[in-house]
Amino acid sequence: MSDHIVVQQDGAVATVVFNRPKTRNAISLAMWSEIARVTEGLAKDDGVRAIVYRGAGTEAFASGADISEFEQNRKDLDTATAYTTQTEAAYRAVRECPKPTVAMVFGFCMGGAMAIAMACDLRFAAQGSKFGIPAARLSIIYGLDPVHQLVDLVGPAYAKDILYSARALEADEALRIGFIQRLLPAAELEAYTYDYLGKVAANAPLSIRGTKAQVQALFEGVTEAHRARLKQLGIETFTSEDYREGTRAFLEKRPPRFRGR
Repeated sequence: MSDHIVVQQDGAVATVVFNRPKTRNAISLAMWSEIARVTEGLAKDDGVRAIVYRGAGTEAFASGADISEFEQNRKDLDTATAYTTQTEAAYRAVRECPKPTVAMVFGFCMGGAMAIAMACDLRFAAQGSKFGIPAARLSIIYGLDPVHQLVDLVGPAYAKDILYSARALEADEALRIGFIQRLLPAAELEAYTYDYLGKVAANAPLSIRGTKAQVQALFEGVTEAHRARLKQLGIETFTSEDYREGTRAFLEKRPPRFRGR
């Protein structure tokens, strides 16, 4: 694993850290590949029930893709296509992860980092954070899936505003238009995020998996394949040990102990 992507685990909650604080955690090509790899690994780890993505320190979640690499890694159509394949794999791994994901944002969250944040289920931010997509200042068209997610979060008019202007949004505006779900003082953000996910992790993993699959199906446009998959998830949940445990715990007036099976 690269020193620039660090994975930490505390109980059932894992944290993926973008670890390049001297560059405001700018994401290199190698890091894009590593984000996909570690996310796919955490998705398969039964000991992990929720994932946080964050930047090292408190100056930035990430300042976006490392533009200093573009002259080499996006110098022509072939290299640009290969680069886009890596970034899209990272976004897809986060977006399709069956476990709850939160982007915990201190400071700057810009460009490609916005796509990572949007691929997460929720975005919790510290006061003073800034958000932006400067693609229009680089003559880049932002990816379709991240734009779809942006429109889903803030609506088409605000999405166009953000992309047309390439401006930075202050955290208060990001909260008001629905881009972030929580805005807290910087000193409180970390404790709040892990306390929230600790409570989520104590809930039934199969229920959460099903809810996430339902929302993703609605986002993608429900097909017969979605319906079949969601029906199967419902059957698996209803026939699970956790369903029996949840019922017993309710009747016995005690907290349930879910095992994800």
